[in-house]
Amino acid sequence: MTESIRATEEATPSSTPGATPGAGSMRIAVLDRDSGFIQVLSKRLDRLGWEHRVLAGPVPTDAIASMRLSALIVDLAVLGPQAWEWLERLCGALPELGVVVCTGPSTVAQRVRGLRLGADDWITKPCHPEEVIARVQGVARRRRRVGARAEVKPLLAGEVEIRTDRFQAFVAGQSLDLTRREFELIELLAAAEGRVLEREEIYSRLWGYAMVRGDRSVDVFVRKLRQKLEKASPRWRYIHTHFGIGYRFAAESLDAIAAGASSVADRDMAAAAAATAAADSETSVPVDWDTGDQGELAGSQQERELPVGAV
Repeated sequence: MTESIRATEEATPSSTPGATPGAGSMRIAVLDRDSGFIQVLSKRLDRLGWEHRVLAGPVPTDAIASMRLSALIVDLAVLGPQAWEWLERLCGALPELGVVVCTGPSTVAQRVRGLRLGADDWITKPCHPEEVIARVQGVARRRRRVGARAEVKPLLAGEVEIRTDRFQAFVAGQSLDLTRREFELIELLAAAEGRVLEREEIYSRLWGYAMVRGDRSVDVFVRKLRQKLEKASPRWRYIHTHFGIGYRFAAESLDAIAAGASSVADRDMAAAAAATAAADSETSVPVDWDTGDQGELAGSQQERELPVGAV
């Protein structure tokens, strides 16, 4: 059984002199003793401009942490009986480290165990170095996405809190129990910041290809999401339909809408009453006559009246 070694003694750095790492460059360590595999893989890594080093044995976790690696490629056969314990300890201590197991033929139970202990991927030898590199890139890409989501602040709208790092939305701390597709939909709509998204755009961004004419998938998922939102937050409306176009996400309080409607109605009634009063004042007869005016009016009225006995 191989004893633990210090990275400063047995870790051999290897890189192309003068190579300038590009935007996609990474720092990789390979824990393996297969000289042929290491030689071919190293050439590929050199061409990419990646920093890489070869480890001959199970390096302590703190030493690996100090290397600031993007990913570790490990052959568990090199670790012997302590392989599982070492893998579990490493993945537990460095959850941000991408771990790709690249080892000889194994059983399904062994692969499942390795993945459950924290490995991000499992490759069976013999394998092509390009596949190993592609798997490492895939692991790093997924971890960057998770890291980016973790840095994004929760989206708040009305009573809803959208947590992109958890792929879930909450109302008063209670999960809305959304499916993956429903969460992607609410995240997409909320990120538009009140802009109307057309059905075709929603479909292409969620499903990855153009929407077929007559497909109602977007409407179905919007209806399901809207029902969950209204059940959990009944005093708010979030998803608004623009018929013939698409959907818009904006938190609107029903209490505020009702209060606004009442104030508008009161204002309209007051304006109507004022207009009526003004009209009445313009058409009414003045009442400040003097007694002479009243007498003349009474006399003229008597002159117009016929005598009682007239034929």
